[in-house]
Amino acid sequence: MTEHLKRSIFLIFGSLFFLVGIIGVLVPILPTTPFMILSAACFAESSPRFHKMLLNNRWFGEDLRRWENNKTMKRGTKKRATWIIIISFTLSISILWGNIIWQLVLFCIALVLLFFLWRIAEHAQGSLK
Repeated sequence: MTEHLKRSIFLIFGSLFFLVGIIGVLVPILPTTPFMILSAACFAESSPRFHKMLLNNRWFGEDLRRWENNKTMKRGTKKRATWIIIISFTLSISILWGNIIWQLVLFCIALVLLFFLWRIAEHAQGSLK
């Protein structure tokens, strides 16, 4: 595979993951952070400019840099993510009131998300390295 083709594929996937991450802000079943992490990884291989833009973003740049440097999250970030998951899934489950199967599916997805979220190592207080 030529270098140009490889960079183009990573750029396309980085853009796709970024768009899905943005949609994930609005849709409770799509988690934003993993898609932004994937996007940053793809942009690191294809576009230093977009990669730097993601890492310097005021809303999620610090978290992406922390993940890129040492694969950890701050406890406060985990707590915010937990509340977002609980609130958004509660709303989704209440919208589907009376449809017990889909309510159970959403409840199970929320539990899986919370399980994996709280398994991520926590960043010790201090610098990002």
